[in-house]
Amino acid sequence: MKKQHLHRRTFLKNTLAAGVGLTLLDTPSRLFANVKKEKVRMGLIGVGARGQGHLELCLNRADVEVVAIADPDTNWAIPGARKLIDKIYGSKRKVAEYTNGPEDFHNLLKRDDIDAVIIATPWEWHTPQAVAAMKAGKTPAVEVCGATDVAECWQLVNVSEETGVPVFAMENVSYRRDIMAVLNMVRQGLFGELIHLQGGYQHDLRKVKFNDGKQIYGGGVEFGEKGLSEAHWRTNHSVHRNGDLYPTHGLWPVANMINVNRGNRLISLTSVATKSRGLHKYIVDNSSESHPNAKVQFNLGDIVTTLIRTSNGETIMLSHDTNSPRPYSLNFRVQGTNGLWMDDKASVYVEGKSPYDEWEKAGAPEDANSYMGKYDHPLWKRYTKSSAGAGHGGMDWYVINSFVESIKREAPYAQDVYDLATMYAITPLSEASVAEGGSVQYIPDFTRGNWINRKPIFALDDQY
Repeated sequence: MKKQHLHRRTFLKNTLAAGVGLTLLDTPSRLFANVKKEKVRMGLIGVGARGQGHLELCLNRADVEVVAIADPDTNWAIPGARKLIDKIYGSKRKVAEYTNGPEDFHNLLKRDDIDAVIIATPWEWHTPQAVAAMKAGKTPAVEVCGATDVAECWQLVNVSEETGVPVFAMENVSYRRDIMAVLNMVRQGLFGELIHLQGGYQHDLRKVKFNDGKQIYGGGVEFGEKGLSEAHWRTNHSVHRNGDLYPTHGLWPVANMINVNRGNRLISLTSVATKSRGLHKYIVDNSSESHPNAKVQFNLGDIVTTLIRTSNGETIMLSHDTNSPRPYSLNFRVQGTNGLWMDDKASVYVEGKSPYDEWEKAGAPEDANSYMGKYDHPLWKRYTKSSAGAGHGGMDWYVINSFVESIKREAPYAQDVYDLATMYAITPLSEASVAEGGSVQYIPDFTRGNWINRKPIFALDDQY
C-alpha cells in the first residue's frame, strides 16, 4: 500500500510540474484515460445522516465495494446504514461493522481489504481520523469543517506528505450545477478579469441544533447529551466558539474560479461578529425562560462576516448566518471587470450585452438560450442521468465520482489536502480575528510556495 501511494505522489508531482495546458472543452479522457484499478474497496467512518448519503451512492456503484462501516451510534446511524446495505446488497455481500465506541474506527483501518475511507463524522473527529487513515495507508475523503487550530491543518498536510497518502476534500458545492456553469463563464472570459467574490453559509439551522428528544430535527430545545443527530454535537460549537464555523461552502466554489493554491493563494483575513441572540430567543420561544438551556451563554455571533485578500488582488467576502430566521442562501457573487453573476438574484449583467443598468435572468440549464443553458458545464451535460436523484440536487454524486475515479486512475484530486487545510484554517483564523476586534490574520501557505507553479485541474478532466 505504501509503495502504491509513493508512486501516486510522484505521479502527481510530475503531472503538476509538467504544466499540461488544458482548456475547458479540450478535456476528453486522454490525460488520465488508463484505469489502473477496476474497483475501489471502501470503508465509511460515520454513517449518520450525511454518511448514509455517501453510503448509498457507494453501494450503487459497480466500481465500489463497501467493505466496512464504523459508527458508535447503534440507536439510529447503524440501523439506518444496515437498512441501506440490505436494500442494495441483499445477501450477496456482507459489510463489517465497527460500533464499539468512538475509537473503534481504528480497527476498521487495520483491515487489509480497504483502499479508501469516507469520513463523515462530527467536526472534531475529522483531522484525527484522516491522520489515522493516512498512517494506515488508506486514502481518506474528508467532509467539510474540522479544525480547531491551524496546527491541525498543518498536521493534515505534513502527514500526507510524509506518508505519500493523498487526501480528498469533500466540498460538494463546488460541483453545484449553476456554480459549474458560472465557472465555465469565468474560464471563457464572460466577466472579464475577476476582482471580487462572495459566498457564505446562510441557513436557518435552529431546528437542526435543537430537538425535542422524540424525533430528529423535532423543533424542541435540547442539545448535547440529550440531543439527537447533529444536535448531539454541533450546538456545542455555538456555545464555545465565535467565528465562521462553516466557511467551505461559500469559499471553495469561488476559490476554484480564481485558482487558489494553483497560481493564486489566500493571503489574509479579518472577521467581525454580531451579538448572539438567535439561539437564546429560539429556546425561549419554543419553551420558556425557565428552561435550563435558556441560561446557556452562546458565544457564536448570529452573523459573522469575513473579508479575505488574495495574492492576485481579488477580495472574497464570506458570511456565516445559521441562527436567524431566514431562507437558505449561499450568497454567491462573482464580479469581474466586465460584469457579474448574483446567486440570490439568479441574474447576470454583462457590459455591452445586457440592457444598460438592467439585470438579466440567468435562466436554467434546460433553456439552451439562457446563460445557464449556454454555459452549462460539459460534465453536467455528460453525467446528468447518472447524478439524477443524488443528494443536494445531484452534486453529491459528482463528489463521490471524482474521489472514486481519481483512485482508479491514480490521478491527482480535484480538491486535495492543501485545499482542505486552507478551507479548515479559515475557522480558527476567523475566531482569532473576532476575538481581537477584527485584527488581520495571515493565512499560511500550505503548499510551501508550490502554488506558484501548480496548475488548475478542477473540472478539467472527465473523471471530475
